[in-house]
Amino acid sequence: MLFRRRRKEYLIKQGVEFTLESPAFKNEEMIPVKYTCDGENISPPLVWKDAPEGTKSFVLIVYDPDAPLGTFIHWVLYNIPGTLNSIPEGVPRDEPVVEGVGVQGVNDFGYIGYGGPCPPVGHGVHHYVFALHALSVEPKIKPGARADEVLKEIKDYVIGYATLVGLYERR
Repeated sequence: MLFRRRRKEYLIKQGVEFTLESPAFKNEEMIPVKYTCDGENISPPLVWKDAPEGTKSFVLIVYDPDAPLGTFIHWVLYNIPGTLNSIPEGVPRDEPVVEGVGVQGVNDFGYIGYGGPCPPVGHGVHHYVFALHALSVEPKIKPGARADEVLKEIKDYVIGYATLVGLYERR
């Protein structure tokens, strides 16, 4: 199920900027095929550091602002414990609650969990923004929420943010 949506940024730039990285790819570099629809379509490992003091939880939204029909959501993960500083590779798809990792929402492919980069063939290089928000609370958001719902709930509690941008192109 595809949703038409205007170009929108799913990053709230409030508070302290901290660092988000992946052992699988560097910022502004190509995402390995393994993490795309052309490969295993599993979520990449992520690591962060220097999150603000007082962080109670994190929210991760992965989106493609270059999608032809407007911004496309690839992953919504929230209530990530504030004690974590990483997410492992291959978070199970279709499981709303992943013990020790967080709660997953619905992506724009129409299912729970991570959906890897899958731009139209010949559409050029797309940018995939991994936007991580540090929160001063653990929000009460039901499993299976959409990115817009999550952003609405967290907007007043963001105390820091980090981004990682991966690139992908299908020829």
